[in-house]
Amino acid sequence: MSKHPTPKKKTAKAASKQRYGSFKTRVLKKLTNRVTLTKCPDCDAKIPAHTACPECGKYRGRQVIDKQKAVDKITKIKA
Repeated sequence: MSKHPTPKKKTAKAASKQRYGSFKTRVLKKLTNRVTLTKCPDCDAKIPAHTACPECGKYRGRQVIDKQKAVDKITKIKA
């Protein structure tokens, strides 16, 4: 089996944070070009295009999600 390379010195926290920060900004730039946010005509919330509004539950003027109904919690069943 071949051995994996090991780092000679410990990576500093600042170096790790810088690397993650630059990765995050690159990904955000890519996403801003691909995802378009539109305003919901009923409640003016920002939502992705072609999706039902999570705030009011409407899609293209129709009520799709019933916001009045309470959501049941999922409980774990012990075996």
